[in-house]
Amino acid sequence: MAAGTKDSRPSAIAGYEDWPAYVRDHPRYSAATPAAQDLADALGVPGASGRPDVTVHWEVTHDDVTTSQLSWQLGFGPRTTGWLARPAGSTEALPGVLALHCHGGNKFGGADRLMELPDSHPSAAAARAGHYDGRALASETARQGFAVLAHDSFAWGSRRFDLSTPPWRTASALEARRAQWREDGVVPSESDHYNAAAGFHEDTVAKTAGLLGTSLAGMVAHDDLAALDILAHLPGVDADRLGCVGFSGGGGRSLTLAVLSPRIRASVVTCMMTTFESLLPAYLDAHSWLLQTPGLWKLGDWPELTGRSAARFLVQYALADELFPESGMRQAHQILEALNAGGRYTGSFWPGGHVFTAAMQDEAIGFLAASLALAASPATAS
Repeated sequence: MAAGTKDSRPSAIAGYEDWPAYVRDHPRYSAATPAAQDLADALGVPGASGRPDVTVHWEVTHDDVTTSQLSWQLGFGPRTTGWLARPAGSTEALPGVLALHCHGGNKFGGADRLMELPDSHPSAAAARAGHYDGRALASETARQGFAVLAHDSFAWGSRRFDLSTPPWRTASALEARRAQWREDGVVPSESDHYNAAAGFHEDTVAKTAGLLGTSLAGMVAHDDLAALDILAHLPGVDADRLGCVGFSGGGGRSLTLAVLSPRIRASVVTCMMTTFESLLPAYLDAHSWLLQTPGLWKLGDWPELTGRSAARFLVQYALADELFPESGMRQAHQILEALNAGGRYTGSFWPGGHVFTAAMQDEAIGFLAASLALAASPATAS
């Protein structure tokens, strides 16, 4: 076929050519309650194709934490990499936590930013330094007595799109970025280059998802639900004591997962809470398609979605968060207090910007411990 014809153009969804067929064959996630189903349908969460087989690639113990690298193949796209962290030497069934990585403008990596790994990529270390106060959230949570699974979600890390030959809109925008790098004397790293391309390409992913009747958030939720199912069935995990925690985009994922799955008993939402109205007109452009699913507001305001879950919620706000106005955060806090009676909601306000500080992480881990009754069973009480 002659070069330059339509069929020779680069794929706009390279690595995911089987994605459309999967969504057509699995069009609807079946939720446990009508309230959860409403959210699943608003996001367009596809159904699952069954629990995938899990491969364990290696295991290492360091600083009181045993970490295993896992992988599994979902029904479309690249194979998923995840890591399971647990206290070294633990033998009893532990409460399980799904640690959900942020967006962070870094799709080159995924859950590796939450882990202490033998070989950590510089982009993961940079994400920890910039967003997590230098801590590996999943590893630290495991150190406190949990079995923690952190996985790469749809479009991140091992599940990223192949942008080695970017589609034409992404390529055009990327060339402008390269020109700016050259002018500034910047030599971009492999991750810099990929993240720039992925930032432009997110519009293409969202456009494709919309055409298929789903959304970026719906596809991420699909991957998160699969990971939760895997966590619940791993040896040494108490499937009756499961929680989730996430910062920024991961916080949005934590809220969504708590609504979609009754398995979640406790959810931590960090630096991802406001009212939708407060995002207009100045703050909307600060956020990705992971939050801004078309039509979601018709279902209710962002804090109101928690009322569709039976889980307990800790919501952590950063008063100087550059991505959310303080007025919107305080309004959301009032809505959450009114909506979640009986101690189901805890809100805490912290100084500083859009960062999951060590002190905030300590509070989050303590909340999960209390909510999942980590040390309160009669059999072990002294």
